[in-house]
Amino acid sequence: MGSVRWAFPCGAWRPRRREWLLAAQLVQPEEKDRIGQFVFARDAKAALAGRLLMRKLIAEELCIPWNEVQLQRTSKGKPFLANNLLSINSNYNFNISHQGDYAVLAAEPELQVGIDIMKTNLPGSSSIPNFFHIMKRQFTEAEWDVIKSMSNEWMQLDMFYRHWALKESFLKAIGVGIGFNLQRIEFNVSPLQLEIGKVYKETKMLLDGEKEEEWTFEETRLDDHHHVAVALGKQEGFVQNNSDVQSMEPNQPQFTVLTFEDLVASGIPVAPEDSSYWDNFCSKQESPVKQSSHSR
Repeated sequence: MGSVRWAFPCGAWRPRRREWLLAAQLVQPEEKDRIGQFVFARDAKAALAGRLLMRKLIAEELCIPWNEVQLQRTSKGKPFLANNLLSINSNYNFNISHQGDYAVLAAEPELQVGIDIMKTNLPGSSSIPNFFHIMKRQFTEAEWDVIKSMSNEWMQLDMFYRHWALKESFLKAIGVGIGFNLQRIEFNVSPLQLEIGKVYKETKMLLDGEKEEEWTFEETRLDDHHHVAVALGKQEGFVQNNSDVQSMEPNQPQFTVLTFEDLVASGIPVAPEDSSYWDNFCSKQESPVKQSSHSR
């Protein structure tokens, strides 16, 4: 049982009737109903993929039968495993994110983990400079200097979303949501250019102006448009034996891109088939026109 990094290309997924109805059988009924309420097919696919990623992880890594997995949400909306775990697995931590064309998951046996994915997209109705002006308070002056040092507007936007993914990954790892002052955290990104598919760990974070040595940030470009950031830190109350966070770091695992067959390979239906769920899905428009949104 070790580090896990999975990605599922939900944007390119065009489910057939059999796939969609099977996927719906493999999640808890309340989650199935919640997903059915999404207006756009894009969002329903991403949310369903996220649930399947978590259940696959728990079934395969923690050896809990798929149909016995009980997922609940914290008051902040973060999913967690409600099943009683053996003490050997009690520190197991996982997190998901879906945005753009992928749903992603990161899991660690001993570390706090938060993951965020961002797709570099042109802002819907405003220019890039105007978009940056609106978002001014989300980053520190030093971060804006780096963002605006890029050689053209598209590269600046790309660097903006790279910083955004880093901040979100940390907030998700510590379990806080809206209301946290993003000016308190500052990232010194390195290197400035990331190659597709490679895992980088050079970026450092300052918290309230102090360098934060106990957190590590993995960065990956899945493709030309998608940045993934994984925040890794010590769990509170977790006793380490003759080691520090550096020696506990995973060995830079790369993301494995899963097929739908991979996603459901361990699946055991939780509920009977509901043929009306396919009709519900077919009635949805794929995505809104000229609009992007970020799902956490």
